[in-house]
Parts: sequence; C-alpha cells; structure tokens
Amino acid sequence: MSLEAIQKVTEAEQAARERRAEAAEEAKRIAADAERAGRQLVADARAKAEQEAKAMLAEAETQAQRKAEQTMADNAAQCEALKQDARKRLDKAAGLIVGRVGNS
Repeated sequence: MSLEAIQKVTEAEQAARERRAEAAEEAKRIAADAERAGRQLVADARAKAEQEAKAMLAEAETQAQRKAEQTMADNAAQCEALKQDARKRLDKAAGLIVGRVGNS
C-alpha cells in the first residue's frame, strides 16, 4: 500500500472518529435538552395544578360563606317568627292568668 493510500485511510479513520465524537456530543445535548424540557413541563404542570387548586379552594370558600350567610338569615327569620308567636301567646297567657287571679 502506498503512503498516500495509508494517509487517506488514516484521515478517513480520523474523520470517522471525529464524526462519532460529534454525534455522541449531539446525543448528549439532545438528551440534556429533553430532560430540561421535561422538567420544565413538570414544573409548569405543577404550577398550573396549584393555581387551579387555589381557585377551586377560593370558590369553595366563597360558596361556603354564602351558604353560611343564607343559613344565618334563615335562622334569624325563624327566630323572629318564633318570638312573634311567643308574644301573641304571652298576651293570651297573661289574660288567662289575670282572669284566674281575678276569679279567685
């Protein structure tokens, strides 16, 4: 084999090694980019889930507050109705007591 042919084979082998090294570096870079992108997707999903959970909690608290206010208003109305009914009976009871005391 001539010196020139040996030199071409050597150059070809060197070029192949360089391409292999470049390909390995490119593969590492792609893998690192994919991992970084995956971590970012997880972080974004977690942040979105936390936001949604906070919004759901705030809505539940608002609904609970409205329900509590409505219950309080209903209870106050019922109490007022009971008081009025008791006042009506009080007048009647007072009249009966006075009538019994007067008849004694």
